[in-house]
Amino acid sequence: MCGIVGFTGAQAAAPLLLEGLKRLEYRGYDSAGIAVMGGGIRVEKVSGKVEKLCEKTGDGALVPGSTGIGHTRWATHGAPTDLNAHPHLSNDGRFAVVHNGIIENYAALREELTAKGYSFISETDTEVIVHLLEMYDSGDLKATVMKTVARLEGSYALGVLCADAPDTLFAVREASPLILGVGVGENYFASDVTALVSYTKNAIYLDDGEFAELTPKGITIYDCSGKRLDKPITRITWDVEAAEKGGYEHFMLKEIMEQPAAVRAAIAPRLKDGEVKLEEFDLSEEELRQFRKIVITACGSAYYAGCAAKYALEALTRIPVEAVLASELRYGDPLIDEHTLLIVISQSGETADTIAAMKECRSRGAKALAIVNVVGSTIAKTADWTLYTWAGPEIAVATTKGYTTQLAVLFLLAMSMGRKLGALTEERYPALLYDILRLPKLIQEAIDLNHGIPALAKKYHDSPSLFFIGRNTDWASALEGALKMKEISYIHAESYAAGELKHGTIALIEEGTPVIAVCCNEALEDKTVSNIVEVKARGARVLAVAFRGDRKIVSQANDVIFIPRINTLFTPVLAVIPMQLLAYCVARENGCDIDKPKNLAKSVTVE
Repeated sequence: MCGIVGFTGAQAAAPLLLEGLKRLEYRGYDSAGIAVMGGGIRVEKVSGKVEKLCEKTGDGALVPGSTGIGHTRWATHGAPTDLNAHPHLSNDGRFAVVHNGIIENYAALREELTAKGYSFISETDTEVIVHLLEMYDSGDLKATVMKTVARLEGSYALGVLCADAPDTLFAVREASPLILGVGVGENYFASDVTALVSYTKNAIYLDDGEFAELTPKGITIYDCSGKRLDKPITRITWDVEAAEKGGYEHFMLKEIMEQPAAVRAAIAPRLKDGEVKLEEFDLSEEELRQFRKIVITACGSAYYAGCAAKYALEALTRIPVEAVLASELRYGDPLIDEHTLLIVISQSGETADTIAAMKECRSRGAKALAIVNVVGSTIAKTADWTLYTWAGPEIAVATTKGYTTQLAVLFLLAMSMGRKLGALTEERYPALLYDILRLPKLIQEAIDLNHGIPALAKKYHDSPSLFFIGRNTDWASALEGALKMKEISYIHAESYAAGELKHGTIALIEEGTPVIAVCCNEALEDKTVSNIVEVKARGARVLAVAFRGDRKIVSQANDVIFIPRINTLFTPVLAVIPMQLLAYCVARENGCDIDKPKNLAKSVTVE
């Protein structure tokens, strides 16, 4: 959600800033801009795409200078207009600022600054920051930044440019991701490593309350009191090619196809000598028995991964498990104490609601286990333990491999805990381990089995609504299937527990209504088939997701997409594959911007 980038060095800044902003487009945005130091601060910004900004600036050639900042904005305060786009300039033109996050006390600050004679040209909360910088300017840029930041309440990653220090940038972090890129004779900052990997593999991750001074000669980092800090340099282990499309039409399709490799990367290092070994969460049986319940919290697809994993965790550990949306948990006065294991799931590790929920639960005594993809992210550093999914960069806004790798790690966790607690018997363990080992191969089979999905998309793409149904693990899969459909195709899609149809929602079924029925839980198949019969009797067209060779489903559904057989607990990681492909193909039929759906952002760093 929004993206920022900064550069100082000997090269022309504008082309580098524009290239960085292009690599941040996946985060979601509606306007873009840059500010470059060149005989004063020159700002160029547009509503719309980075491509439009490139055209306006001649790909940066029309904006000379070797120090600058850039931004892609996702509107929170004020419409997506040229005036509201970042960067913002102070009234005297000496300061420019880019900002990710939300300033919660901006209204009071704006009133104060207006009373002191400062004029505002935008509707944004960000503009108060640049006027505070002007107001507190003492000739000491570091002190000016510190005084300004002390007045701010909320979340922010800031990039600050000052005409009086032409080769200097300041970068500030509070509850919003910010990464420093370390070069030779040049240095960078960005909200995501994807903006940096073309230029440097050396990164420093700022923590909340820290800020940095960047010049071509080096980087100095401070805490909120101004004390210098020594921070380790982290080596970025993937390169820019990993963030390219690799011949695919869209990043989302590429990432769907990468899922066998991504899940293998998540699983393989944790299977040793015929056992699941989670070295990052190596608790003893005695330590595990301290937990009387497990609470999973997350947002969006990560939450649905938690809903799917709940069944495996409960079945294999016999500990009660509750999945709660982070935005609800943080305000719900939860019944959580020192006997609660909180599992926190986030692809980016920077999801604002999830961070807040984790902090609230930890304040009540809970221990937090994070499952994230991004090394050094806020959630990873705040949790008591962290299991990385190792999915690699995921560029498309709609997650695919992020979701399936989360499930894979959660299944490993369920097996590890269950065996240590004795709830997963030695007789049952080998069969489950065999299925876990086969997951990458079975995901590839789920892809290969469904070459007919583009043709199915032509049948369903013009539907005003789609309904997804399932029971137990199948309902959890249906939740994610419906989300994929609605977020990239813009078709209204809802998921219902199949057994609840008769309690009201079957009233929505009429002649021609498409229903996607997930039927991969063999113990409940007859019940789901009954629901299929019910909706067909009211005119529905049924597209089923079922195990390969399931004749009962073939005889009842209008169309069927298949997955290979696997233990019921692990079906969600396979059942979602054809639904991802269906959503992709439907969105393609509808001409949607698949990688960057409207109104959505990859990393949601504001409440």
